[in-house]
Amino acid sequence: MSPPPLLPLPPPLRKQRRRYNLISSIFTSAVGTTAGVSYLANKEIDPTQMIMGMDPIILFGIATVSCGALGWLAGPVLGSSAFSVVKRRVMGQINEREREFLQHIKKNRVDPSFQSFRNPVPDYYGEKIGSIKQYKQWLKDQRAYNRKSFL
Repeated sequence: MSPPPLLPLPPPLRKQRRRYNLISSIFTSAVGTTAGVSYLANKEIDPTQMIMGMDPIILFGIATVSCGALGWLAGPVLGSSAFSVVKRRVMGQINEREREFLQHIKKNRVDPSFQSFRNPVPDYYGEKIGSIKQYKQWLKDQRAYNRKSFL
């Protein structure tokens, strides 16, 4: 008799962790953009001089957008840390369960070497799994892909 399948984290915890990451990404993106704008607004520019072969206004616009993008990328680090602090009592259990679940995902996912334009790999990392129903559907999709790839 095989052991019961390892289940993903309860959906509320996965959703909470994603929300923490999303909210912190929005916050750090706004902070990064604001910091970039405030720094670049105080720089003196000569509109007649080119900077690296580009118009200074365009270059400053690109730099401002880059500050916001770096803030967006730094958001999940802050969000994960905040989630860990808030859920510190159960963080060990969450990490253990997540590790077991990811091992199970690795064991059951398909071999991407058979991927083609007509037959793309279905959710290779299992990122869209949020419930038992979605997990069972993921397993079915993996089996269907394996059947199609060996034909």
